[in-house]
Amino acid sequence: MTAALLDVKDLRVGLPTARGWAQALRGVSFSMAKGQTLGLIGESGCGKSLTALALMGLLPERAEVSGSMRLNDAELVGMPEPQMCQLRGARMAMIFQEPMTALNPLHPIWKQIAEPLCLHQNMGVAQAKARALALLERVQLPRARERLDAYPHQLSGGQRQRVMIAIALACGPDLLIADEPTTALDVTVQKEVLALIQQLVREEGMGLLLISHDLGLMQDQVERVLVMYGGAVVESASTPELFAHRAHPYTQGLFAARPRLGLSRGTRLTTIAGRVPDLVDLPQGCSFADRCPKAVGDCPKASPDVLRLAPALPSAFEHQVRCPRWSQP
Repeated sequence: MTAALLDVKDLRVGLPTARGWAQALRGVSFSMAKGQTLGLIGESGCGKSLTALALMGLLPERAEVSGSMRLNDAELVGMPEPQMCQLRGARMAMIFQEPMTALNPLHPIWKQIAEPLCLHQNMGVAQAKARALALLERVQLPRARERLDAYPHQLSGGQRQRVMIAIALACGPDLLIADEPTTALDVTVQKEVLALIQQLVREEGMGLLLISHDLGLMQDQVERVLVMYGGAVVESASTPELFAHRAHPYTQGLFAARPRLGLSRGTRLTTIAGRVPDLVDLPQGCSFADRCPKAVGDCPKASPDVLRLAPALPSAFEHQVRCPRWSQP
């Protein structure tokens, strides 16, 4: 069996709010091996980005974290900040959702790429600048040498995202986290950026954790998908299995709401009734109960167990669902 690159067990995150503590993540568990690609999907506010920030040690200062997150057998929960700094940027890296806010507007891009090289690989300035140029060429930034001294505001959105990818890849991390890496990019640039990430992941053999609400993107980019809702994973399966045999009512609702080619003019898209619940007001049991067409009286009260389904398609991954009524019509 392939050793786990990342092993997350019963991850729970509490955040302070004006109305009290909110359980933002509730028992998130998953694992992935080096070279595997894993996707997190769900509506905004379901816990996708918070999971990534927890892994990177970038949660708000007063956040309460419990459970386990192991990267190459190193426990991340409770790790002192100096040790976390040695891992962050070196063994794990993140491509943030909006590069314009993630990049420093006061420094040219070569310095921002060189920083992790100087910190983690003890490179001198000249060597780090040369490596920065090589990375920019590798991520296919046009006229890379001319743009070494450019500032973020002088680049387009797609070019800034390539710079972010270069920074993330600078030290050859084992785990790459991409949080909505194509947000605000036009369709052509989206395709180029995603193809670039996939190419680099294959070449380096790193693990990829891709976060998105775009189902089509997930179908093309990852081997396995985790569906999140209310701070918990409600379904997980290989990508072909999930797209062919959706079990959880929430997953079924997400897929039913997709725009489809061939619909007649004026056809209204299917929607999921209700709203995403406030994290402070989540029920003790299933957080989707108030919006679920299959819910019965006990659903909001009893926390659903993880059920293992027999995969309908050949797969190395289990099909898991948190819903005792998944098979009910």
